[in-house]
Amino acid sequence: MTWWMWIVAGLLLLGIELLTPGSLFWIFFAVGAAAAGLAAALFPELPLAALALVFSAVSLVSLALFRKPLLERMNRQMPPEDSVDNLEREVAVALMDIAPGAVGKAELRGAAWTAANASSVPIAAAQRCRVDRVEGLTLILRAESESR
Repeated sequence: MTWWMWIVAGLLLLGIELLTPGSLFWIFFAVGAAAAGLAAALFPELPLAALALVFSAVSLVSLALFRKPLLERMNRQMPPEDSVDNLEREVAVALMDIAPGAVGKAELRGAAWTAANASSVPIAAAQRCRVDRVEGLTLILRAESESR
């Protein structure tokens, strides 16, 4: 196998990585193919078995050493405001009367949510209330006058 075939294989593997965003898996095999192509260009007399060993070793070592830190770095850069947990302390509007301890519906960010009244006073329809916490897909609300 000539050096340019390894480079083409590396480019194909890089293309697969680009088509599978978030996996961060195939890129390490692309690096291994590039290393095997470089070895084949520098040492044309190397047998295919030696080039396959270079490919395997570089791919697996780079995968083991760099995948986890790169994934952690990528996840750290994700904006936290996309998390449902960040709905706490936001203002919701009750879509119906909700008695203390009862469950009803409230609107938040243009969507209707299941909402539970955690305050000691009833929440009237169209009344503004604060999200105390989120449990699953249920908003735990407190009347604005009683919010902490």
